[in-house]
Amino acid sequence: MTVQATENVSTSYSQPSDRRGGFYTAKRFGTPLLVIAALGGLLLFLYSRGEPDKIEAFALNWDYMLAKIDEHIRISLFSAIVVALIAIPMGIVISRSKSRIVSAVVLGLANVGQATPAVGVIILLALTFGIGWATAVAALVIYGLLPVLRNTITGIAQIDPNITEAARGMGMRPLQVLFKIELPLAVPVILAGFRTALVFSVGVATIATFINAGGLGEVIVVGLKLTRPAVLLTGAIVVSCIALLLDWLAGLAEDALRPKGV
Repeated sequence: MTVQATENVSTSYSQPSDRRGGFYTAKRFGTPLLVIAALGGLLLFLYSRGEPDKIEAFALNWDYMLAKIDEHIRISLFSAIVVALIAIPMGIVISRSKSRIVSAVVLGLANVGQATPAVGVIILLALTFGIGWATAVAALVIYGLLPVLRNTITGIAQIDPNITEAARGMGMRPLQVLFKIELPLAVPVILAGFRTALVFSVGVATIATFINAGGLGEVIVVGLKLTRPAVLLTGAIVVSCIALLLDWLAGLAEDALRPKGV
C-alpha cells in the first residue's frame, strides 16, 4: 500500500463540503413552492368555473381524487423500490465481473426494456399474464430498470482504484470494501439513477389504467373520452406535482446520504 493511497482514503472523507450547511435554500424550498403554486392555481381555476356538471362532480370530488392519488403513488413507489432491489445488486455483480460480454448482454436487455414504448410493454405483458396491478408493476419495473442498473455500474467503476487498494491494504475484506467504501462513494450516482426511475414510474403509471391497475390515468382518460378539459387538466397537473415532489424527496435523501467531501 502506498502513502498516496492512504492519503486518498483519509481525504475522501475529510474534504470540506461545498453544500453550505447541507442544502441550498432554493433546492430545499423551490420545488414545494412550485407545487403549492400549481395546485393553488388549479383550485382557483376549478372554483372560478362555477357549478360543475355531473361528470365533473363525479371525477373531481375529493374522495375519488384522493383514492386515485393513493393508487398512483403506491404503484409508482412500489415499482421504483422493486427496480432498486433488482438493479442495484445486479449492478454490483456486473461491476465485479471481468467479462465485457456479460455487461453488454445485461445492459442490452435493459436498453430494450426502456427503448420499447411503455404502452407496448404494458399491453404485451397484459396479453401474456392478464390485466391488473401486478402486471402494471412488472411493466414499470422493466421500463425503469436501466437508469438504476447503469448508474450502479458507473458509480462503482468511477471510484479511484487507489482508494479500494488502500482499504484492502488496511485489512478490509471484499464485502467490507464494498459496503464501507465503494457503495457509500457511489451513492450519489446510484440515487441519481433511482430518481430517474422514480419519475419514469410516476409518468408511465398513468397508462396503467388501461389494464385496470387504477391511478390518475383514469382521471385523464375520463377527461379525454368525455371531453372535460377541467378533469383532464386536473389529472395532468396532479401527476406532474407528484413526480416533482417524489423527485424532490429523493434529492433530499441523496444529499443526506452523500458522504462528506463527495
